[in-house]
Amino acid sequence: MLSRPKPGESEADLLRFQNEFLSVKASPAVKIVKKADKRKGDAGSGDDGRPPLQHDRDVVMLDDFPDEPPPLTPGPPKKSRFKGTRVHFEEDPGERLDRADQHITAVFNKIIERDTSSVRVTTPVFTGGPFPTVFHRSEIKHEAKSAPGRKSIFAQKIAAKRAAEVTQISVTVDCDATEQMNAEEAVLEGAPHPEPLRTPFCVDEDKSFGSLSSGCPRIVTGEGLRSLSGEQEAQNIHKENLERLKSMSKEQILQEQKQLLAQLDPNLLAFLKSRHSTTTTKGGEEKMEHEKPWKSMHSAAQPAPQQEKGEILKANLSQESIIEEDPDTEKSLRTEISTKMNVTDDDLPVKPQKEWLHMDSVEFEKLEWMKDLPQPRQKKTKKGMQARFSLKGELIPPDKDLPTHLGLHHHGEEAERAGYSLQELFHLSRSQVIQQRTLALQVLACVVQKAKAGEFATLLKGSILQVLLDAGFLFLLRFSIDDSVDNVIAAAIHALHALLVSPEDEEYLDKTFSWYQGMTFHPFTPNKEEEKEDDDEEEDNELKSTQKTAGRKSKDENKPDPEVARYDVVKGLLKTKILHRIRYLLEVMQPVPLVVLEILDILTYITRHSIEACSQVLNCPRLIETVVREFLPTQWSSRVAEPGQLLTSLHGVPCATAMKLIRVLASGGRNGAARLLNKFEMKSRLSRFIAEEPQDLPLRTEDAIRINTEAFRLWAVAAGYGQACDLYRDLYPVLMRVIPSLSQLASDFLIKKSTFELSVQRAVAVMTLLTQVTQTAGCRAELQAKLRRSDPEDGDLIPPPPITWSQVSGFRPIAESVLKQCLNDISHLGTWQALQPLNAACMLYLGVYYSNCSQQPSVNAVDCLEEVEHLSSLVLLPLLSQPAMQTLWEMLRPCSAVCNPLSCSLAPESLPSIISLSCIGGKPPMSLLGSKSPFPFLTALLVLVNNITHIHKGLVNKYAAIFDEKGLENYLVQCWTSGPPYLAPSSAWLLRHEYHFQFFVLALAQKMADTCPDYSQHASLHHCVAMALLSRLLPGSEHLAHELLLGLIFNPKLIPEGKTGGPVAADFSDLLNLGSKAKPVQPGSAAVLSSLPSRGALLEDAFSHLPLIQSCYRSHFVYLEPALVRSRNLYQGQTHLVQSMLLPEVKGPILPSDWPFFPLISLYNKVTSTESQWAVLPSLPVDLVNTVTLTLQWALLLETWRARVLQGISAAARLARLMCIFLTGSNLFLEGPVHYYTAALLSLYCQSKVLDSLNLDAALPGLASFYDLYINLLEQFESVSFGDSLFGIFVLLPLQRRFSVQLRMAVFGEHVGTLRALGVPLQQFPLPLEKYLSPPEDNLSLLRQYFQTLVTGILQQKRCPVLYVVAVGHINSFIFSQDSTTQEVDAVRKNMLQKTWLLADEVLKQHLLYYKLPNKDRPVGFDLYEELPAIRMKYLCTMTKKEHRGNSPVPDS
Repeated sequence: MLSRPKPGESEADLLRFQNEFLSVKASPAVKIVKKADKRKGDAGSGDDGRPPLQHDRDVVMLDDFPDEPPPLTPGPPKKSRFKGTRVHFEEDPGERLDRADQHITAVFNKIIERDTSSVRVTTPVFTGGPFPTVFHRSEIKHEAKSAPGRKSIFAQKIAAKRAAEVTQISVTVDCDATEQMNAEEAVLEGAPHPEPLRTPFCVDEDKSFGSLSSGCPRIVTGEGLRSLSGEQEAQNIHKENLERLKSMSKEQILQEQKQLLAQLDPNLLAFLKSRHSTTTTKGGEEKMEHEKPWKSMHSAAQPAPQQEKGEILKANLSQESIIEEDPDTEKSLRTEISTKMNVTDDDLPVKPQKEWLHMDSVEFEKLEWMKDLPQPRQKKTKKGMQARFSLKGELIPPDKDLPTHLGLHHHGEEAERAGYSLQELFHLSRSQVIQQRTLALQVLACVVQKAKAGEFATLLKGSILQVLLDAGFLFLLRFSIDDSVDNVIAAAIHALHALLVSPEDEEYLDKTFSWYQGMTFHPFTPNKEEEKEDDDEEEDNELKSTQKTAGRKSKDENKPDPEVARYDVVKGLLKTKILHRIRYLLEVMQPVPLVVLEILDILTYITRHSIEACSQVLNCPRLIETVVREFLPTQWSSRVAEPGQLLTSLHGVPCATAMKLIRVLASGGRNGAARLLNKFEMKSRLSRFIAEEPQDLPLRTEDAIRINTEAFRLWAVAAGYGQACDLYRDLYPVLMRVIPSLSQLASDFLIKKSTFELSVQRAVAVMTLLTQVTQTAGCRAELQAKLRRSDPEDGDLIPPPPITWSQVSGFRPIAESVLKQCLNDISHLGTWQALQPLNAACMLYLGVYYSNCSQQPSVNAVDCLEEVEHLSSLVLLPLLSQPAMQTLWEMLRPCSAVCNPLSCSLAPESLPSIISLSCIGGKPPMSLLGSKSPFPFLTALLVLVNNITHIHKGLVNKYAAIFDEKGLENYLVQCWTSGPPYLAPSSAWLLRHEYHFQFFVLALAQKMADTCPDYSQHASLHHCVAMALLSRLLPGSEHLAHELLLGLIFNPKLIPEGKTGGPVAADFSDLLNLGSKAKPVQPGSAAVLSSLPSRGALLEDAFSHLPLIQSCYRSHFVYLEPALVRSRNLYQGQTHLVQSMLLPEVKGPILPSDWPFFPLISLYNKVTSTESQWAVLPSLPVDLVNTVTLTLQWALLLETWRARVLQGISAAARLARLMCIFLTGSNLFLEGPVHYYTAALLSLYCQSKVLDSLNLDAALPGLASFYDLYINLLEQFESVSFGDSLFGIFVLLPLQRRFSVQLRMAVFGEHVGTLRALGVPLQQFPLPLEKYLSPPEDNLSLLRQYFQTLVTGILQQKRCPVLYVVAVGHINSFIFSQDSTTQEVDAVRKNMLQKTWLLADEVLKQHLLYYKLPNKDRPVGFDLYEELPAIRMKYLCTMTKKEHRGNSPVPDS
């Protein structure tokens, strides 16, 4: 026997084995044969008759194995559910045929020809002429009835001609067939039909499968078979069906019909219905044609008129419309038939005359459009209808009937309703007709304007602007702007202007330009919701911000334009290269003045979007050059100033809107402002429009004042960067001429009313410029000193500005005289209100002047103090005693945005992707921006008073009367007691100005606290306002937050409770059991404590450590340092360091609402995020313990004396913050001070008022879920708790019955080991047990776990007394409950009661059976029944099937 190959043998060995096998000539184990190819004939021969080669194809034949596979019963073919939804690519039919049909026999196989022996063959009519007779449709007198659908007259004549030819050839056959059919109809009409058979097929039920009255089948026709045999077979089948139906009852027929309909394929059913409806229509028409002569001869036998027949057919068609799948086809069929049968000459919209050509045959369907429109629906309905608008963008009510000559009915849908829908306007805007495109865009622009004005807020559902944007309105406008027609471009620009720009917003922004810090504004950047990126925190926050901005920019560049525009319309527009198109329009196409002004407004809005948008506008090729050259020329024609002169082009004429665009561009950054001044030659333009008086400019008076005002504002922005200072020297004589003339404005109030408001804005802009120039000059001395102290090797130093203090100090007396002159008219209400902006600007200038004057080495300090005293005694103090000032203080609360949140609410059509300030329609007079608002003037007054008192400390007491004003006190009380205002772009910029006022009130209060002995009565109020303001300040005001932290928040003089018996009052409250009911830590705690100090002692200690607490919080807010530097430069007037007038984006306040607990959160994140080794160290770092202690001291002080300030922080959030103490380090909670203050805070949080407001299911800031935090707390408790009672109370507190069952399941499930260490004594547990026991537990899984832990001894009364009482109480309530419930619950309840009765532990058995009520005074924590109530005893005996032995309870152990 030959051996098999073994591992390790080579190919030579295999060859040797082969030779041995062949020499033996043994039979192989397998046989190789060639399988026959069916396409090539027999297997034994190839194509040429030669025997096949063995190596062509090898087939392995195994012994005892059949050659053919066994026959298998094929299963049903599997149908894919998703085959129809797959993507199918087009395939070449030739390739598919080549792959499927591989031989000619696969195609030509079993071909059966169609039987055409019975098909009629029509031969053409022979004529005597050489050519066929020419056909003319007038020769045909009778038209053939057309099939369903519409046919032209010519098609109808052709059909009639062919029918006539067929009739002429086969007239004999048709006559015989007609006679036979008439005979059959007579028989069928005369025979009575049973009611059960006729009803389901003729009236009520489906008529798609034939009728008993029909003489031939309608589905099976025998078509395709031989004529005689096929028709005979179909007729036999039909007769069998009729006989079967006649033998059935009505109920059986209905049942079989329902069964048949349920089994048929819906597509097949629809086909049969459509076939039946077509056959019915044709048959009815043919029958009517045949009945016409027959009815005239037999009128007595058939009295029913033809009109009644038509009504019956019409009724049948209306019923079938319920079943038809295609309602449009059925509707047209019904309309056509009813029109042909019922329409008379009286119903036609016109009367056909004989002399009219081609009106001998009237086509009714072509005259439908000439009929009068149906009346619109008059009754109101709750069903929503499509909104339709007039050509002015007004919403047209659905029941309003308007005449057709208004042009509002040119639409197909709802033809009776006037107006056009948004879809129709969109469709019209892409028309090839220029007028239609223009009209559609104009109407859409009007709709947008009215929607933004809120006219549709109560009439339409949802936001119409959002609907337009979702439909692609923005890109429709963008495509239209690329049009080549001027009118279309103008309409598109107008619509885009209506969508983006709000003139009222720009008006109020210009109004607040001269307010305190009014030149700065928040960017119009939407707060888009992006995916959160888990980036590691970096130490350099500035670098992190830069990287994040770059990453966001690249991410937006990769997104398509519609996706970007979905959350930011301006950014989406910029991606479409709209700036290049605008440049082309302004430079090449030169549109009309109105379009130019709207384009400039759009550019201004885009510029306000962000610094990136400003950069793109500046870098757009030739855009700014075109604006400056065309709309800010230095020379222009004087004809534009002629009265009545109509401007046909704005190119070459100075425009105030263009100057405003340059000013907003300059606000984007100091580099952009330098480029505008130098590269684009704006300095020469400023000189041109400032050097001359407005009345001397060759422009209209209003335009001249506006462009002069904008020139001063642009210069003020440049001076805010320390730029354009050389213009000050050149235009110094102009300023010396302009500023003294401002005092004459009061006399112009009655003389020049038309231009008075513009003149006041110009005067305010001049004072704003002087303020910025004064700030720049005040920095010169500091920069010169740094330059002298610097080494040559130092880097680039900022050169001092070319303005000295002596060059600006001369305007101070002039400004004071202007202020005095304006204040003299305070008794005249109209003049006083009109001049308030100028008075505020003068006060801001004086405040800046005196704040910088004291720092100038060239100024005599004594002279400065004398000037301050002179100003106070002659101007400010008399002003405060005026009755008008008292009115201003009283107007604070009605005009406040904080006290009246609705005054700064969002507009009706505000969109998150388009920033709007919601000023559409103007602000009411009694609002922060209204004409009667006291905030700008009072803020300027307080700025001046604060700067004066900072220089002259002796003047502080003279201004103490400010805090005695009742209106101011009421306003401050309302401010801090009201909730935090809603933040939105429409409210952020308003709140920022109001926060400025509050800050300067508090800054003056700080000075009063240091000098006035009677100030303590206002201290608590001002401290509460300071706390509320600190948590509300917005980005950009970091300097104000820093000043609050330094001088107000932790100022002991603003917390008088620390010195006037506050600690004693806290102890007295505890003694009276008003603050807490029990001390949560027993003497035997794991922490080695002496005696627990009282809350009063802890408060005294915390009050004495306020300076340390202040330094602790300042160190944890160091991450705000870069933003603080930028904010300080703005507020302190360091013009050479200011980088931009754009403030940061507003995404929320600077500090979180729970900032008092911020150090705890920061330490917890630091410990958990970094792999710190604190948990394994025997002792914790001292800094960590001190930080936690100081934080807890501040929290206890606020919870005791400023509890209402912390109302913005939920009780659950405060509890979660305290839990971070136990998760930070292993034994931090065991430190003495930490333990004391944590226990004191816990006693406050366990008060009933706080417990009732505790909601652990609500979302908590900074936490994914409270459950995850609690699981971490349980794990930490199992690891390092050491049985501490304080830690145990924090674990037990969330296990109350009203909270989530998952928390209790976690303790009794995965962390059941916790039960061995939760030894909190009942007498020291601060919460009532009823919160854990009521209502009874209804979760079966938790009840099983309760019972299991009790029975197994894991939960014992000595180890965990609180949860032992909870588990026993719930088990007792469950096993003795006899309420009706599900079978499963009842079985578990009986089973648990039986197991309780069989317990070997008698103590546990007695506790579970005899539990009565919880009682902390009992050793076990609850009362026991001496004897079970009768109802329980009876139920127990029933369940246990035996008498109860021993009714006496077990003694308490």
